[in-house]
Amino acid sequence: MTTSDAPSQTASFGYEDIPAEEKVARVGAIFSNVARKYDVMNDAMSAGMHRLWKDRFVACVRPRSGEAILDMAGGTGDIAFRMAPSGAEITVADINQDMLDVGIERAEKRGIEGLSWSCQNAETLDFATRSFDAYTIAFGIRNVTHIDRALAEAHRVLKFGGRFFCLEFSTTQWPGFAQVYDLYSHHVVPQIGKMIADDADSYRYLIESIRRFPTMPAFAGMIRDAGFARVKVEPILGGLVAIHSGWKV
Repeated sequence: MTTSDAPSQTASFGYEDIPAEEKVARVGAIFSNVARKYDVMNDAMSAGMHRLWKDRFVACVRPRSGEAILDMAGGTGDIAFRMAPSGAEITVADINQDMLDVGIERAEKRGIEGLSWSCQNAETLDFATRSFDAYTIAFGIRNVTHIDRALAEAHRVLKFGGRFFCLEFSTTQWPGFAQVYDLYSHHVVPQIGKMIADDADSYRYLIESIRRFPTMPAFAGMIRDAGFARVKVEPILGGLVAIHSGWKV
């Protein structure tokens, strides 16, 4: 088989499998569409619980004054704002400039200063090797095209002794609740998206992307494969949401 005849690599886009090279643009279009309503939708979809999950996430990170922290897929600033009082030097990175613009506006309105904002692809970061003490990513890694490459880049930019933390939706293991949530997410969330953001399709994709994301044990294995040690998983609501962490040693 010649190179031109070789099949192109595919990536998941919700329940679709699409050419890998198309995913960045299609995901980018979704987040550009929802950027202005993203935080309102988070409250509506989770009944405000996403705030508690993010509080717990930052408590696990335990940012400290003088540390350099990369908050990848930080978009509208929710995680960075929670870490800012620690005195850490925080770089908020996102592949979508529209999301970053919303975050910058929110920071100005809240009087939060000292954050750095950078448009970055998680798979090909511009930062030097061993630049950061901690790397955080919340509800973003399932949207990258190649998760293994993003994890490898996270490992590369961390210093030795650096900490990796990921907050992401997963698959709840609570009997009964899983079925209720499945019905809610597939049938109600797109309608909420239609009412609040006038965009049912984008939120349908976001729910489908959760279903395609690896299980907690599988994702923990990917983190180990990227070179991280002492990998841990903290399930929330039976695994509906999970905090994964690891160390670069």
